[in-house]
Order: sequence, then structure tokens, then C-alpha cells
Amino acid sequence: MSVTVDLDVKPDVKGFFDPATNTISYVVKDPNSDACAIIDSVMDIDYAAGRITYAHADEIIAYVKEKGLTVDWLIETHVHADHLSAAPYIQKALGGKIGIGQKITVVQDTFGKVFNEGTEFQRDGSQFDRLFQDGDHYRVGGMDCFAMHTPGHTPACMTHVMGDAAFVGDTLFMPDGGSARADFPGGDAGQLYDSIQKVLSLPDATRLFICHDYGPNGREIRWETSVGDEKAHNIHVGHGKTREEFVAMRTARDKTLDMPKLIIPSLQVNMRGGDLPPADESGKRFLKVPINGL
Repeated sequence: MSVTVDLDVKPDVKGFFDPATNTISYVVKDPNSDACAIIDSVMDIDYAAGRITYAHADEIIAYVKEKGLTVDWLIETHVHADHLSAAPYIQKALGGKIGIGQKITVVQDTFGKVFNEGTEFQRDGSQFDRLFQDGDHYRVGGMDCFAMHTPGHTPACMTHVMGDAAFVGDTLFMPDGGSARADFPGGDAGQLYDSIQKVLSLPDATRLFICHDYGPNGREIRWETSVGDEKAHNIHVGHGKTREEFVAMRTARDKTLDMPKLIIPSLQVNMRGGDLPPADESGKRFLKVPINGL
């Protein structure tokens, strides 16, 4: 895929950090209008109590209203396994279209079986307003944006490029954080390396915004880097590390990692576009826990 990054278009990017899940959500404003996109929003859950709340989403909604912005898009970079999406909640308050990568259908098929969702659960991505394919263009106000398919962490991962800014989801972390795991169903360390190289083929000055940061070695939380910084300093792929070296490292490292604490509710909600499972006859909603199923 041949892409052109317009480094002269510099969207205003506001990050919102959620300490409960170490997630960064973004409001991305077209520099020449009041249009914006919201990327990777978070819905709060007290898993032990089975309680959903919206403090993080309400903070984003308040910011958008305060700035007088219009939401064109609510983007999910992938089906997150560590936090729940607030996209439908924000959409009801602010409008906009919800978009995710076309390979969401692969994720839905995989986890529809894991959670025994039955035939009533649609596995065609119809829960979303737009399914992005590799190279698709769309607009935020007058700003041309495009999607890059960057699988490896999950099959549906997409990087979204808006002017001189790219939102990489879990494809890359900050240089001292390296890369995300590739051992979820449908993940692949070799694919992840190839996707990282695709991101690093963008101009060095391209700003990169990541979805998670864990403050390695006690540093403060950060979420903005650049292609040039990642190529020079990323501990997993910088300094010209080969595909074979990366796959060996990633495979060994992933074997030592625990599953994310919110993986079970996150997958069930996020594969539905952020909606909760349907209510039963009494109006109650439930999340399933597959035994030895993940």
C-alpha cells in the first residue's frame, strides 16, 4: 500500500489517561475546523460488583462540549482485551460514526464461539457503522485520514493516520515499552513485526500516539513519540532488530504474561461495538465466564 503523510497538517490531539486500565483515549481535532474524532474511549467497570459507570467517557464528552467540537468519528483501533469501549455511550451524547477494522468479523467468529453466543450474535461487523479496509480514506472535517491494517496483536488492528499524527493502538508502545503481546487467539508475532515495520515506514517526523503506557522503571506516563524515535530507541524493534529476533523475543516474553484482568468482559462488550450483551426476559444483562475457554 502506497501512502502519503501530509506533515503540514497538524491536528490538535488531547489525550485522556485512564489509570485503572493504563489506556489513553484521544480527541483529535481537524486544525481547520471544529470537527474531531474520538479514539479508543473507555467505559468504566467494577468487575467484582458488576457495575458499569461512565466517568472517563463523561470527561471526554465534557471536553468536546466545552471546546464546541463536532464528532465525526468514534474510532476503535482494535477489539481491546483490557478495557471496555464507551463508543455507543459517547455516540448517544455527541453523534459520530463508530468504525473498526474489517477483520472484526474474524474476532467475532473466534470469540462468538468462545462465549457460546449462538446464532443470534451477528458476526458480520454490523454492530459498527464502518468497517475499514487497508488503505481506506475518510475525513474528519476537511482533514484527509487513512487506515492501515496492522495485525499481529489481533487480526483487526488498524493504525489511523490523521495529518502528521498516527494512532497505533497496541501495535507499538513507547520506545522503552517495546511492543504489545501477540499470543491472543488470532495474534501472530511475525505479523506484528511486519505491521510495526509498516508503521515505521512512515516519515520519521510522523507523531505516534499509543493506546497504553505503564511507566516502565517508574517514569511518568507518556503517550506521544515519533517514527524516528521508535526506529532509533524501541527496545523490541529498534536498532535494526530482525524479524527472527523479534519473534523469538515476543514468543518467549508472551509465555510469561498473565491474561489482562478485564479480558472476559472486554471481549464480550467490544466485539459488540461497545454494547452490553442483550438483556434476558427479566431485563437483566449478564457476562459469561468460559471455564478453561481462553
